[in-house]
Amino acid sequence: MIKNLYSFVVDKQDVRLDKYVGEKYSELSRTYAQKLIGGGYITVNDHVAKASLKLNIGDKVNIIIPPTPPSPLSPEDIPLNIIYEDNDLLVIDKPAGLTVHPAPGHLSHTLVNAILSHFPHLADISDSLRPGVVHRLDKDTSGVMVIAKNSVAQANLANQFKAHSVVKAYLVLVKGHLTPERGIIEAPIGRDPRNRKRMAVVAVGREARTEYHVVKYVGGYTLLEVRPETGRTHQIRVHLSAVGYPVVGDAMYGVKSAYLSRQFLHASHLGFRSPSTGEYVEFESQLPPDLEQALKDIG
Repeated sequence: MIKNLYSFVVDKQDVRLDKYVGEKYSELSRTYAQKLIGGGYITVNDHVAKASLKLNIGDKVNIIIPPTPPSPLSPEDIPLNIIYEDNDLLVIDKPAGLTVHPAPGHLSHTLVNAILSHFPHLADISDSLRPGVVHRLDKDTSGVMVIAKNSVAQANLANQFKAHSVVKAYLVLVKGHLTPERGIIEAPIGRDPRNRKRMAVVAVGREARTEYHVVKYVGGYTLLEVRPETGRTHQIRVHLSAVGYPVVGDAMYGVKSAYLSRQFLHASHLGFRSPSTGEYVEFESQLPPDLEQALKDIG
């Protein structure tokens, strides 16, 4: 558990307050430190400070950790396919059709509700609506995910995702014969100015980079392994649609299919460094039956 109070003297010169707090205490992520600063819970020399304040050697910093508000979420007995588990993390094989985390007005029937049924203590860490969540898959995307089981592991994994050091691979079926067989799609992604519910390739978007290679051609389609190097919302679907090879079954960016009731997008591999040992670990999820059947039907 995080202590209620930290107090220390700064031993670095000209470093940002939020960055220094995040470096000094691994269980306090920089994002969480910024929330504490914004709420007035972190002071420098007994004065409320901004996150961007540059510290000096000898400055005295006090941090108060406010009580965690009661979670609005309820545990639900939803089955989980657990691939791996240790004291820090949980690796699961998420089925299609399951939303990862709740949102205001939609607090039930999500992966988080299922996880809280197995691990009630997670309700006490981090964001009350996203306990343990460090990344997400779209509702209709299946495959491997990692969940943190404590605040230290959550901060560690979140930093790995932010640094783009996590290896992510997806199996994706697109319409058409994509050539060349290996390539990289680089195009900025942001909100679609014509439809705010969609993402699009836009000049003012955030940098996005997607690597792919052809696994095989199936009829008039191409099965790809795709590795997004950045983690923009809907990145794979937007990039492939933008180059003229839309994802099969994707109702928003792709093409409808008589073979599928959801998008052919599956998180097949996930690799990262273990928060406890620092060793690189990798996990795999096989294609689920509905996607396997779709390949057979198309072939």
